[in-house]
Amino acid sequence: MSMIRYENADLDLKFSEMDMSDIFFVADIERRNYQYPWTRTIFSDCLSSGYLCTVANFNDKIIGYSVVSTSNYDAQILNLCVDKDSRGLGFGGKIMDLLIEDIKSRGLNEIYLEVRSSNIQAISLYKKKGFELIGVRHNYYRDHNGREDAKIFFLNTKKIGYKQ
Repeated sequence: MSMIRYENADLDLKFSEMDMSDIFFVADIERRNYQYPWTRTIFSDCLSSGYLCTVANFNDKIIGYSVVSTSNYDAQILNLCVDKDSRGLGFGGKIMDLLIEDIKSRGLNEIYLEVRSSNIQAISLYKKKGFELIGVRHNYYRDHNGREDAKIFFLNTKKIGYKQ
């Protein structure tokens, strides 16, 4: 699997394919950032299934990651996280830029994702990157108050603003 290499000197952010040795660190970030985190087993299964799993390193430390499922027709961003200590610095946008370019390089133009309705920061990022709200999955996520809706977003990279 080839991964587009992306590096931004002013952020010193480097990307690499996730491997089994990264799972401990990724699962630790997941646990610290989510009330209902994915487990190491879930990340391991994603790697074994051939999903596009990427880690973002800043100063030789994993500060974020992504997991993407692809088909012959589209891609779905299943998980994208920047550690809470590294948020607000532009890393989420850089990870999203990498994902979009990598997905496009595979000949795919349609990208889907789901996000908690309460995750205002993520929703703002997705809209900034051109994603459009296309639906809601009611009571999709577990929540400390019961259940929370998921907003479904879609990006067609063939739209104006994306290079082919």
